[in-house]
Amino acid sequence: MRFALDVFYALAAVAISPIVVYRVLRYKRYRKGWAQRFGKIARTNPSKKCIWLHAVSVGELNAAKTVIEALQTKFPDFEIVVSTTTDTGFARASALFGKELQVFYFPLDFSWIMHRAFRKMAPTLCLLMELEVWPNFVETAHRLNVPVIVVNGRISDKSFARYKKIKPIAKRIFRKVSLVLAQTQEYAERFKQLGCPDERVIVTGSLKYDTAEITDKVEGADALAEQLNLRTQNSELRTRLWVAGGTGPGEEEIILAVYKDLIRQEQFADLRLVIVPRKPERFDEVAELIQQKDFEIIRYSQVKKQCVEKSSIEYRASSIESVTLGDTMGDLRKFYSLATIIFVGRSLVPMGGSDMMEAAALGKCTIFGPYAFNFKHTVDALLAENGAIMVKDKEELLQTMRKCLTQPRFAQQIARNGQEVIRKNQGATTRTMEQISHIIGRV
Repeated sequence: MRFALDVFYALAAVAISPIVVYRVLRYKRYRKGWAQRFGKIARTNPSKKCIWLHAVSVGELNAAKTVIEALQTKFPDFEIVVSTTTDTGFARASALFGKELQVFYFPLDFSWIMHRAFRKMAPTLCLLMELEVWPNFVETAHRLNVPVIVVNGRISDKSFARYKKIKPIAKRIFRKVSLVLAQTQEYAERFKQLGCPDERVIVTGSLKYDTAEITDKVEGADALAEQLNLRTQNSELRTRLWVAGGTGPGEEEIILAVYKDLIRQEQFADLRLVIVPRKPERFDEVAELIQQKDFEIIRYSQVKKQCVEKSSIEYRASSIESVTLGDTMGDLRKFYSLATIIFVGRSLVPMGGSDMMEAAALGKCTIFGPYAFNFKHTVDALLAENGAIMVKDKEELLQTMRKCLTQPRFAQQIARNGQEVIRKNQGATTRTMEQISHIIGRV
C-alpha cells in the first residue's frame, strides 16, 4: 500500500504543480518551509519526550489552544511541537504558540518522508486535529508503536461521502488510529463506519466551545476603536457597527448591497460596516469591489501603520458612505467585540460557513446564511435555543438587519441566548485531557 500511495502522490504532484506555481507567483504562497515538508526537521529539545500535534486550518489551531495549555500544565517534562500545512495556518500557529513551542510545516505524506520525519521528531504521542488522518503518517506511527489520537474529531457530510467511496482503504487507515475523541455522537458513528473499532471512539464534545471565551471585553478592542475614531468623549460608540467576518467570494457584493439599502434610510444613518474577508489574498480584491460600489474605503492595515507612525486618521462619513476593510490578521475578534450585529461569512454562498461560536460567545446578535454546513452541530444548537438567526438570501438578510436594528431588545435576547448556548456546551478540554492522560500513562 505504501508504494501504491507514493506513486499516487507523485502523479498528483505532477498534476497540481501548475496550480502551485501559479499561487507561488501570483499570491506568494507556498514559498517557505520546503525543507520541513521533506522531513528535515530538528527538535528544539531532543532530550525530552515529544507530543506532536498537527492542525491545518486557523479554526483547528484555535481549537487546539486549550488542549495545548492543559498539556503544558499536566506534562511539563514533555516537549510539545505543532505542525501545520498552509502559510495561513503557519502564521496563526506561530502567533498562538511560536514563543513557547516549535512550529513547523507538516511533512508531505510520502512514506520515505514520513519515515525521516518520525526519525527526527521521535514522538511519544501524535495528536491530529479533527480529521487530519494521513495514510503514511498513520502507517509509520503504527509501525513504530506511536499512539495516534484524533482530537476534536469530526467528519463533515462531504468528507464522509468521499471516504465511503474508498471504504476498504479507509478501514485500513482508521483501524490503525489509537483513539478518536469525537465532537458528537453522529461524528462518532461515522468514524466507526469507516473502520475505527467501537471501543476506540469516545464522544468528548467540541473544543471550540471552550476556546470561545465568554466575555464582553476583548484586549486591544479599545485601541482599535480609538484608531478608527469610533468612540465619543464619553467612551460610547458613536456609531452602530455591522461586522461581516470571514466572508467569501460573491458574498461581499450582497453585504454591500444590503448596507446601501439600509443607510439610505434616516433611521440607519449611523450604521457603519466592517468587512473582514476570510482569506488574506482576497484583501485587494474586496478593496476594489468596495470602491466599485461607490463607497469610500478605509483599510485598517493603513490605519494601523499610520498610528504606529504617530499619524492620525478619522473614521469619516461623507456623501459617499465609508466601509472599513479589515485587511489584517488577528483583529477579527476585536472588530466582533465592538459590533452591534455580526454576520458570519462564507454562509450566503455554498462554502460551508465560518465559525460562529466566537461571535455568540461575545454576546453579539449573530446572523449567518443557509450554507453553514461545516458547522452543522453548532448551527443546530444555536438555532434550537434562538441563539442566532439564519437568513436564506439577500432580501431576508435585509429584513433581519432592519428588525435587529429597530428592535434592540429582540437583538439583545438573541445575543444572550447565543452566549448561554456556548456556556452550556463547554467542558470538552477536561474530557479530552482525561483520555490523553490515560494513553500517556500506558505509554
